[in-house]
Amino acid sequence: MGEATLAEAAQEELEGMRTVRLRVPARAEYVALARLALAGLADIIRLPDELLADLKLALTEAVSNSVRHAYADGGGYVSIAYELRPDALAVEVVDDGKGFDPERPPLLEGEELTEGGLGIAIIRTIADEFELQSQLGARGSRLRFVKRLQPPA
Repeated sequence: MGEATLAEAAQEELEGMRTVRLRVPARAEYVALARLALAGLADIIRLPDELLADLKLALTEAVSNSVRHAYADGGGYVSIAYELRPDALAVEVVDDGKGFDPERPPLLEGEELTEGGLGIAIIRTIADEFELQSQLGARGSRLRFVKRLQPPA
């Protein structure tokens, strides 16, 4: 099968929705794997470099939050789903770790936001849609963001 045939098949698949799922150990070194999966999808849909950089930043913040905060003992897993639609890319990051209060404002140290509070703010800025589900004292968190895509020219 030639490249042209593969490209046509990929375009036909994009007419519907495609979901790629990844489950990684909740360790910092696996954030890079989540970013590589996103880069692979970006090649398929030919995302502009600047948009890909923004999406990688949002993904890094989302996965890093689960890695840093969900599991006190360093164990556990983070699940990432990449949902590719013709008009949007949605990313969902789920963990089964310690929940938190998403309504609590970010902590301030002096006059600056702490690192943890800044990550959610970055994702909200980059995304066109944002959802965060977690509850203090309950297990698990779910963060989902969507970036609308420009139709191919």
